[in-house]
Amino acid sequence: MKIYTRTGDQGQTSLVGGQRVSKTCARLESYGTIDELCSQIGLLITYCTDDHDLQSLTQVQNTLFVVGGYLATDNSQRDVRPGNIVTPDMVTAIETEIDRINATLPPFRCFILPGGCRAAAVCHVCRTVCRRAERRILALCEEGAEVDTQVIAYINRLSDYLFVLARKLNADEKHEEIIWQRTK
Repeated sequence: MKIYTRTGDQGQTSLVGGQRVSKTCARLESYGTIDELCSQIGLLITYCTDDHDLQSLTQVQNTLFVVGGYLATDNSQRDVRPGNIVTPDMVTAIETEIDRINATLPPFRCFILPGGCRAAAVCHVCRTVCRRAERRILALCEEGAEVDTQVIAYINRLSDYLFVLARKLNADEKHEEIIWQRTK
């Protein structure tokens, strides 16, 4: 397979199904940010040592490919492929992970600054990219595109997962969380 096609040289690309769109359209911004998030999670994985976390993050990456495929399909023009549908089970799985991790952490009563150990700091970067992806998906909705509520729910929960995972990674490394200090 040839890597370059030259078909995007004029600032357009193809969606699933072949429809040509601008590379700056909201749909591309949404799934491009999902792609960026998946790459950042790949970086995060290189700093993680816990087997369960590694498996969970790899599953997240796989689900993000589903999300990206869904967003790359203009469902007003063609049906979404069955493999690109975010299911309620995917949302439940990420909620289960949040609950599992959160049960091991002390409650937090103040704002936590991003940082701590390297893995937690990278996890916070993933969390903020995830929040941007959510905003890009909602902007796509505001333009009139229909986006399945499961996609939005998954991305919303994923940022929560990344927050609790960052806390866990700091706890695993016995690294104090950085508490926001209100300036006087």
